[in-house]
Amino acid sequence: MAKKKQVGRRLEGWKAKKWYRVYVPDSFGKAEIGDAISADPENMLGRVMTATLGEVVQDYSKSHIKMRFKINNVAGDAAYTEFVGHEVTRDYLRSMVKRRASRIDTIHPIISKDGKLLRVTVVCLTLSRADQSQVHAVRQAISQTLAAKAAESDFETLVKEIVSGDMAREIFKVVKTIYPIRRVEITKSKLEQIAAV
Repeated sequence: MAKKKQVGRRLEGWKAKKWYRVYVPDSFGKAEIGDAISADPENMLGRVMTATLGEVVQDYSKSHIKMRFKINNVAGDAAYTEFVGHEVTRDYLRSMVKRRASRIDTIHPIISKDGKLLRVTVVCLTLSRADQSQVHAVRQAISQTLAAKAAESDFETLVKEIVSGDMAREIFKVVKTIYPIRRVEITKSKLEQIAAV
């Protein structure tokens, strides 16, 4: 008898839970990226959902970019999110690295015009092996370009430029004047906090 009661109770708990459709921010076309279940909408807040950029923009050539969105608002059966970071898959990154060339990694915090702090990782791949002074000059140019672009862009614009590859193309234009560069990728970004403006 006791067993039956337990099963009934478990079912009731499950029934009390509700499904919510999860949407990405307006800047990514408010696409639906999945469902989440919770008994209390309050418990949904702060939950991080992942999706590939390919799923978000319906372009599967961009499936190597993993996006992270945090739920910050629940209305009815819909949960709305904010962008909190992205990362390029390891396989994609591995496929880009060639022998007898340098891989220059730069991790740099940038602050958008509206005061959001984003930590970004830029990978720069050269055509041939660079020496230490050239690596240093490339890193410096990357940091300066990132800081300048961030200062003139609000968070939404900044994220779009990072994820679309526009920011990497801007960096490429600058660093190729210092040393022959094959490719620039922003492989990772993470929203750290809202900085004091």
